[in-house]
Amino acid sequence: MKQFDVITIFPQIFDSYFSESIIKRALEKKIVQINVHNLRDYTTNKHKNVDDTPYGGGAGMVMQIQPIYDCVNAVKSQFPISNFQANPNDQISDLEKKQEIKNRVILFSAKGKRYTQRDAKRLSEYEQLIFICGRYEGVDERVAENIIDEEISIGDFVLTGGEIPAMLVVDSITRLLPGVLGNEQSAQIESHSEEGYLEYPQYTKPEEFNGWKVPEILLSGNHAEIEKWRKEKSRLIGGQAKQNEQNS
Repeated sequence: MKQFDVITIFPQIFDSYFSESIIKRALEKKIVQINVHNLRDYTTNKHKNVDDTPYGGGAGMVMQIQPIYDCVNAVKSQFPISNFQANPNDQISDLEKKQEIKNRVILFSAKGKRYTQRDAKRLSEYEQLIFICGRYEGVDERVAENIIDEEISIGDFVLTGGEIPAMLVVDSITRLLPGVLGNEQSAQIESHSEEGYLEYPQYTKPEEFNGWKVPEILLSGNHAEIEKWRKEKSRLIGGQAKQNEQNS
């Protein structure tokens, strides 16, 4: 079973998305386990604050390192490994040495590496993924320097927090896992399954609607010609997408 641990100050945001459709079925089949951790439970501040003003001045607030450090430490210690016994006083580095498991700690950040389908496949190999959802003006840089394994961005734009990126990454990884999709080929033959590959156009019934017709080749029953048509369409769509990216 793959385990996702999401660290956030708004845990209820995830309730709706993770309780529907493919993610819900993956949870019911015990293919994945998703734990959402409230960062405020790990602060030492009596008011449950997890942010403070930035050193050097500037607008907004910055998320503090202490609650993030303690939360990540606790999450790692709770990971169910039969031959591993965590000590509550263990530091993160000690836990990593003792566990000898495939886990990855990820911070969602505007300055992170752009997330791609290749990353989804790479991260699907890990047993435990720990996601840190930033908020406010950002996260104390010592988190990136000492606690996480990588920073991820889902695009060249700014969101109010890392919760939507966390949902996106959980979704993109979960659908790659065996037994999640009804048809295993769905995850193998689709856009971005290969570098630069975008899927061909799809059509279904009725054959004609408002005068808009399904391409005749798809109705011909000639599978060799259909396959040729699909490959050509994929090539054209991929080329157009690349051109659009260069022009943007």
